[in-house]
Amino acid sequence: DLQYFAVKDFTSWISEKQLHEKGEVSAAIQDLRNRGYIYEKDDAVWFRSTDFGDDKDRVVIKSDGEHTYFASDIAYHKDKLDRGFDIIIDVWGADHHGYVPRIESVMKAFGYDSSRFRVILVQMVNLLKHGEPFQMSKRAGNFVTLSEVVDLVGADNTKFIFLTRKSDSHLDFDIDVVTATSAENPVYYVQYAYARMNSILKNADEKSIDISSVNDIKLSLLTNREELALIKKLLTYPMVLESAARSYEPHRITFYLQELAKMFHSYYHKHRVITEDIDIARARLALCQAIKIVLKDALGILGVTSPEKM
Repeated sequence: DLQYFAVKDFTSWISEKQLHEKGEVSAAIQDLRNRGYIYEKDDAVWFRSTDFGDDKDRVVIKSDGEHTYFASDIAYHKDKLDRGFDIIIDVWGADHHGYVPRIESVMKAFGYDSSRFRVILVQMVNLLKHGEPFQMSKRAGNFVTLSEVVDLVGADNTKFIFLTRKSDSHLDFDIDVVTATSAENPVYYVQYAYARMNSILKNADEKSIDISSVNDIKLSLLTNREELALIKKLLTYPMVLESAARSYEPHRITFYLQELAKMFHSYYHKHRVITEDIDIARARLALCQAIKIVLKDALGILGVTSPEKM
């Protein structure tokens, strides 16, 4: 499903079975024992997670001798850090929020800075059509697969809409909105802005209007309120990227794209880009080129395509 969703950058997969077969689970528990954080009680083996702020100690080996899932998590996170990674980012369902303190306690017990561990909690997505819950198949259960949604609305629409909210916020995914060819659909609205600019620039090229040398373009002619607002918006793009990266919040980029697209569409309806005044036309075309570059770059970061025409 991830490859179908155009997420293809996973280079390493590790199963719980592998950790046990390599003896890494037992080794991790022994390491904690050597550090004084393991004890026996009620025929089970416990980790002193309360020493590091957890609300209670945790069982790592049950009374029947079986390791708990938590024991595997201990080994897995230790393995990541031992392989030299600076930061661990776990993506969990929101119902696992109570699991965060125990993993943080593991980090501290092994002597690692717990700030190197980050959890992104993901809330549920409600699939709607005509404002009502939408059941895609007749099979039992109340969930649908990612591939089913992509089949219905496409990877671009699915990905962009998922990224319009913070991961820990509930999302109503409305099929009607996502498939609309109007400003109501944020994906269409942004992609259409890109396609519209591409059309304008192609038209200029056919008219032999050259904007290849920025130094020869009189950008000082960009003086109306909409143009200045667009320029200021473009200047904030690097800061938006940095804040999105530092906070692990890609929705900041989708918000920016929607705002930029809205500003451009408004500008386009108020002002002709290719005017009879060639100097003004070249300045406005240069502005369009700059907006197009930013749109393509931001969409690419999100893994969303930039259609040349729509």
